[in-house]
Amino acid sequence: MPSKYRPQIFGWFGDLDKGPYSVPLHDDRLSYANNTYCAFIRQDHNDQIFYACLYFVATILGSISTVGAFIMIFCSNDSEIGNKITIISIPSFIACCLAMYYVIPKLYYYLLSRRGSPIIFNRKTGKVYVNESYFFNFKFLHHPSVFLQPKKRRIKEYDWNDLHGVIIHNMSRNALSSTVLMVCQPGTHQVIDHIMLDPARAGAGSTFVWGWINSFMVHYKSANIDDGEYKSDQEAEFKAHRIEGQGWPEWMVEAFNATSQEELAEIKQRHHITE
Repeated sequence: MPSKYRPQIFGWFGDLDKGPYSVPLHDDRLSYANNTYCAFIRQDHNDQIFYACLYFVATILGSISTVGAFIMIFCSNDSEIGNKITIISIPSFIACCLAMYYVIPKLYYYLLSRRGSPIIFNRKTGKVYVNESYFFNFKFLHHPSVFLQPKKRRIKEYDWNDLHGVIIHNMSRNALSSTVLMVCQPGTHQVIDHIMLDPARAGAGSTFVWGWINSFMVHYKSANIDDGEYKSDQEAEFKAHRIEGQGWPEWMVEAFNATSQEELAEIKQRHHITE
């Protein structure tokens, strides 16, 4: 049975239900929670270092291969061997360019994302806040100009009611899966955006974060606000570690703790936010 969210995301494995889950968190990605909002990190620091190094090496090798293939195309002589080298070099050059087109955004993402890329869920206003690298997405096609903007970011506010969870499989023998939030047009299943919620996990572990967030949003007892890296009375420490200096708009940081739609509207009005 296919996903009800259209268009279906590549690697789709299953749709996730919204509502309270009785299973405890069993996860270390919850950074902070209080009675109003919670924050989950989406990057493991050790994984980030590993993949940043991996893609850095891939970028260096890919650059050398691309330049080498380009030189071989135009520097081969007119002999029979030279013509064969040229014929081989042209598809090699194209393949190298495509590989670099994939690798460079990955390098930007792992190299320039910091502090775990937290995602914030406010259960009293039903808003979700994201501040992440532009390259933390599922796009393969990018406008050429973004390759000159490695620090480009996506900072957005979403409605929880428009976000729906799905599991995607990484298609490897390691059987890893990820939880993705499908951003839909209000009241429909038409997908207009994607948010990575919980990257690559093994087996059932991939649903723990989704389940805890759902329980938190409806004040269900299984969502203990002191399950996180920081306890509920350590908000200042959490913000100093995960939020400050990361380009979060001031109004958005205030909105984390908004306790009603009216208070949120007042915050936006005070900061002249019209969207």
